[in-house]
Amino acid sequence: MIIQLLIVLLMLYIGSRYGSLALGAISGIGLAILVFGFGMKPGSPPTDVIYIIIAAVTCAGVLQAAGGMDWLIQIAERLLRKHPDRITFFAPLCTFFLTVLVGTGHVVYTLMPIIVDIAIKKGIRPERPCAVASIASQVGITCSPIAAAVVAFVTISAANGFNITIPQVLMVTIPACLVGLFCASLASYKRGLDLDKDPKFQALIADPVQREYVYGGNATTLDKKIDKHARWSVYIFLAALAVIVMFAVFQNLLPTYDTLEAVKDAKDVTFASGVTMTPKQLVAAGMEVDGVTQMVPKSLKMNLVIQIIMITAAALMIIFCKAKPKRAVSGAVWQSGMVAVVAIYGIAWLADTYFANYLTEMKDMLGGIVAQYNWSIAIVFFLVSVLINSQGAVVVAMLPLAYSLGIPGPVLLGVFPSVYGYFFIPNYPSDIATVNFDRTGTTVIGKYLLNHSFMMPGLISVFVSTIVAYGIAMLMF
Repeated sequence: MIIQLLIVLLMLYIGSRYGSLALGAISGIGLAILVFGFGMKPGSPPTDVIYIIIAAVTCAGVLQAAGGMDWLIQIAERLLRKHPDRITFFAPLCTFFLTVLVGTGHVVYTLMPIIVDIAIKKGIRPERPCAVASIASQVGITCSPIAAAVVAFVTISAANGFNITIPQVLMVTIPACLVGLFCASLASYKRGLDLDKDPKFQALIADPVQREYVYGGNATTLDKKIDKHARWSVYIFLAALAVIVMFAVFQNLLPTYDTLEAVKDAKDVTFASGVTMTPKQLVAAGMEVDGVTQMVPKSLKMNLVIQIIMITAAALMIIFCKAKPKRAVSGAVWQSGMVAVVAIYGIAWLADTYFANYLTEMKDMLGGIVAQYNWSIAIVFFLVSVLINSQGAVVVAMLPLAYSLGIPGPVLLGVFPSVYGYFFIPNYPSDIATVNFDRTGTTVIGKYLLNHSFMMPGLISVFVSTIVAYGIAMLMF
C-alpha cells in the first residue's frame, strides 16, 4: 500500500515538474504500473466532469474568438484606471469576477500587464496588487457556475446523498472568498517598501536603459475597437449562465423522463431457463420485473443541462457573432481548458484507482480523525492541491473518499475553498507570468522557493475563506 502510494505521489511530482499536458499524461504511467504491475482494479475516469469542462471551455473559447473577452477586459481596465490609488483592492476583484464569468483563471494574462502599468504610473509597488490579483484569478474557480470544481462538487455530492444546487454552492463560496480576498488585499496594501524608498528598485532605474524599460511601457486595451458582435457574444454568454442558474434553482422546470431503476433491497431473479440476473443486470438490459425493477420519473440532470446550454451558446456566437472556430481553438482559453481536461482525466483516474482499492484501509486510518474533527479534511484537500495544479482534479479525486469516510456534505461544502493550494509552490503558469509581467522586479519567486510573493496573500485568502465558508454552511444546513 505504501509503495503504491509513493508511486502515485512520484507521478504527480514528475507531472508537476513538466507541467501542462504532462500532469495527466504522466499519471497514465502510474496507472499502468498499478494496473499491469500490481494487478489493481482500475478505477473510473471522471467522464461527466470532463464533458462539462469541454462544453464550458468551448463556449468560453468561442466567446474569446468573438471578441467578447476583450470587451470584458476593457470594462475591467476602465475601472482600474478610474481608481488607480485603490488598485490593490480593485485588481483582485476584477480578476476574480472574470474567472467567475468564464470558469478559468487564465484570463489573468491579458489583465496583468495593465495592472502593472497602472501601479507603476501611480508609484505603487506592483507586488501589492499583482500577487493578490494572481491569487484571486484562481480563487474564483470555486465561485464559477461553469467551473469544473463546482460542477464536480455538485455531481459527486448528489451521488452521495447530499443534494445541493450550484446556486447554493455559490451562496457559500462567493461571499466567503470575497472576504478572504479582502483580508489578503488589506494585508498587501502597505506590503514592502514604496518604490521611491526601495533601494533595489532605485538601483535598477539608475541605469537609463532599465529606467526606460520600467517606465516606457504602456499596456492598454482601451485603444482596441469593440464591435457590436463582440458585445452580442457577451450577452449570449451571460444569458447562458442565467439560464443554467435558473434551471438549477427551479428544477421543476426541467423535463422529466421515465427511467428504469432497481427496487431498493430487491433480490436476484432466476428465470425458467435457469438464468439468474441481479437487479443491476436487469436495469442494464432494460427489463422491467415486478418488485425488482420499476420505471421512475427523473428530471434531466444538471450536468447535461450545462452541457446542452454551453454548446448551444457557442453555436449561437459562431452563427450571429462572427466567431471563427479556428480562432477559438487557437486561443489561450480553449487551449488551457483542454490541458485541464487531460490533467483531470489522468490525475483523477490514477487517484480513484488507488483509493478505490484501499477504501477499507483508508477508513480505518482516517475514519477516527475525521469523525472527531470533520474540518481536518480541509488540510487533506489543501495538501493534495499543492501537488495537483487543478482544483477540479482535487474535487474529483478526493471528494468521493471524503464522503466514504462519513464526512457530512455541509462540512465538505464549508471547506470547499481549501481545494486551492497550488500557489504554495510557485510553479503555476499565472504566478510565473505575473512575475514576468512585473517590470520593477518586486513580484518575485524568492531565493528559497517558498519565500515568494504569492505565499502571504494565498495563505490568508484560503484560510479566511475556508473559515467563513464553514460558518455560512453551518448556518445554511
